[in-house]
Amino acid sequence: MVNTTIKTTKSQEIFAAAQNLMPGGVSSPVRAFKSVGGQPIVFDHVKGAYIWDVDSNQYIDYVGTWGPAICGHAHPEVIAALHEALEKGTSFGAPSVLENILAEMVINAVPSIEMVRFVNSGTEACMAVLRLMRAFTGRDKLIKFEGCYHGHADMFLVKAGSGVATLGLPDSPGVPKSATTNTLTAPFNDLEAVKQLFEENRDEIAGVILEPIVGNAGFIAPDAGFLEGLRELTHEHGALLVFDEVMTGFRIAYGGAQEKFGITPDLTTLGKIIGGGLPVGAYGGRRDIMSMVAPAGSVYQAGTLSGNPLAMTAGIKTLELLQKPGTYEYLDSITQKLADGLLQIAKETGHAACGGQISGMFGLFFANGPVHNYEDAKKSDTGKFGRFHRGMLERGIYLAPSQFEAGFTSIAHTEEDIERTLKAAQDVMSTL
Repeated sequence: MVNTTIKTTKSQEIFAAAQNLMPGGVSSPVRAFKSVGGQPIVFDHVKGAYIWDVDSNQYIDYVGTWGPAICGHAHPEVIAALHEALEKGTSFGAPSVLENILAEMVINAVPSIEMVRFVNSGTEACMAVLRLMRAFTGRDKLIKFEGCYHGHADMFLVKAGSGVATLGLPDSPGVPKSATTNTLTAPFNDLEAVKQLFEENRDEIAGVILEPIVGNAGFIAPDAGFLEGLRELTHEHGALLVFDEVMTGFRIAYGGAQEKFGITPDLTTLGKIIGGGLPVGAYGGRRDIMSMVAPAGSVYQAGTLSGNPLAMTAGIKTLELLQKPGTYEYLDSITQKLADGLLQIAKETGHAACGGQISGMFGLFFANGPVHNYEDAKKSDTGKFGRFHRGMLERGIYLAPSQFEAGFTSIAHTEEDIERTLKAAQDVMSTL
């Protein structure tokens, strides 16, 4: 008999106090566990593929601080590099050679990027890239996809994913209609819908922005020909194609989803992995477009902590580690074993389920598949996922607390971790 009771007394006390101090008791909505029930566990420390909560429970982690921990938490080489950097200071507010080093690594890796600008978050990168798209094209309208999340800026909070999807929120109060008037939406993987938007808004669309693999409505891969079709349509209509690779950058392949699929956008946003676990974001692309950014050009964007030496240091060391031979082959191998195993267990235990993986990114829907877009994802059994999530948590497996979030593996995960996870899944699904 598996013991499914974990002691969470300290977590409960801390979260109860937090709710009087912060809205919902959290600094980011998904962390509140609202869509899976129960209360969140409060972390104490992390290492490798594991996390420990304040009640000393240990878990195998498949959130990885929402993607950045691709080398595992607190990797000794990253920590050592940060210790050395700390001695030099935590922030400069002035140029440092570290920016040059990381910029060169990003440019050499990502096919679309000829110049890059560092910022402090994925949201900030997406805000800046939208302004740049509009300035370069002289057009105001934007096409985004339902369920894709590009941060919490007003103009992107239209049929958005991530916490908006998780909490079932409508377009956020406080966002004026004027901010979203120029935001057009289409279902992911629906090329005909995009064609129609271009026809209805001729010479008015600055560009198309998307997650090339959706991670904020659950894991949803692009259908064959979809990304190629977007590339052709944007060329045809004089619009820009932007890949939001905040999640997929340096995870799906060293050069991101654009390397994996062989589709080169005009602009790219990055985050997460390039900061090695520290707050970071970046946007980059063709030199002629990026040359419009201040101070080289007139498109203004700035940030006091942009290019922070600690984030640059952690990013440099993380990318160095990812260049070791066999890294992505290993990620793909263990993640495929996990994803295939979960689907097989669901089938054997009589649950409708679908999902999959690409490299170190995976997802599972309790739904009759396949899931091609956000509307398909919304048909999944979120109640069952909530019970599954709790059962896995009680067996020492930490999954994203939402049906509408992708999962992540790291090179620190072992074959034994995957086997233990699948054993836990077998136990839980047998009781759902």
